[in-house]
Amino acid sequence: MVAPLSRLQAKTFPAMSSMLQEKENYEELNQIGNGAYGTVYKGRDLVNKGKFVAMKKIKIPLAQDGVPMTTLREIALLKQLDQQQHPNIVKLLDVVHGPRLYNEKCMTLYLVFEHIEQDLATYMARCPKPGMSSEIIKSIMRQILSGVDFLHCNRVVHRDLKPQNVLVSSDLRIKIADFGLAKIYDFDMKLTSVVVTLWYRAPEVLLGLPYATAVDVWACGCIMGEMYKLTPLFDGESEAEQLDRIFRVIGLPSVLNWPKNVSLLRSSFESYPQTCLKTVIPEICSKGEDLLMKMLMFDSTKRISARDALKHPYFNEI
Repeated sequence: MVAPLSRLQAKTFPAMSSMLQEKENYEELNQIGNGAYGTVYKGRDLVNKGKFVAMKKIKIPLAQDGVPMTTLREIALLKQLDQQQHPNIVKLLDVVHGPRLYNEKCMTLYLVFEHIEQDLATYMARCPKPGMSSEIIKSIMRQILSGVDFLHCNRVVHRDLKPQNVLVSSDLRIKIADFGLAKIYDFDMKLTSVVVTLWYRAPEVLLGLPYATAVDVWACGCIMGEMYKLTPLFDGESEAEQLDRIFRVIGLPSVLNWPKNVSLLRSSFESYPQTCLKTVIPEICSKGEDLLMKMLMFDSTKRISARDALKHPYFNEI
C-alpha cells in the first residue's frame, strides 16, 4: 500500500497519488549501475510489449505523514522536466512502488525511465585506439550542453554530471540521467559540498563556497577533456589533491583572486603557472582548447554559460 499523503503534500502535489502505480507491470532484471541515492536495474515493461526500461530503485524512510516531501519534490521535478520532452534529457516513464519494509521503516519506490544501451563511461572504455574522433566528441558535447542549457533555463542545477550519468544510444543520441542530486537553484545558494563526484567537482564546491549553475559547466569541461584523453582530466583522491591537480593545469589563482574565508589557504599549494592545454590534450584543436579553458575558469562568475558555449566557434563545423 502506498504511504498516505499529508494534507500539505496532497495540496502541493494533487496528482501524486495517481502517479504511484503497482510494480507488477514491470519485471526487474539485472543491475546495471548505482545512481545518486539508488540502484539502477534493467527491467521489462510487461504491459508495453516487453520493452526494456531502466528502473531506479530507492528506499524511502517513511515520515509520520507518509512519503517525505523531498522525495515528492524530486519526482515532481522530473515530471515537470519530462513535460517539455527535451531530446537530451532521459524520459521518466512511470513511478511505481514496491513493498513497505516495516522493519526498516521505509518503502521501496521505482522511478522507471527509458532504457539507453550504455553510458558515456562505458562508451569511452570500449572505444578502440586512437580514441574518439573530433566529430563525435563535438556532437556529444553539443548534446550534453544542450541538455544542461535546458536544465539551467528551468532553474535546475544537476550537481552530478559525469560520464556515468550521460547515456549514449547506439546512434550516438545523448541523454542526461540521474537527477537524484538535482536542485532548483537560487542565486548564491550554499548547500552541502557532497555534490558532484570528486573528479568533476568545481573549485567553488571544493572550497565550500556558494555555487549555482556554473558547477555543471565545470563538469562538462571535465567530461570534454576526458573524451579526448580517455582518462579523467583531474583524478585527485581527496579535495585538496583534486584542487592541486586542477591548479597544475589552469594555474594557481593570484592572491587577489583567491577567495576569502575558506579553510584551505592559497599557501597550501605550489605556485603553478597556467599550462597550455595542448600539452595536456595534444589531440584538441585550437577552438576546442579555447572553449575548454572558458569552461574551466577558476572564477565561476567568469566561466562560460552552457548557452554561450553552444554558440562557440568550436561547434561551427558540425
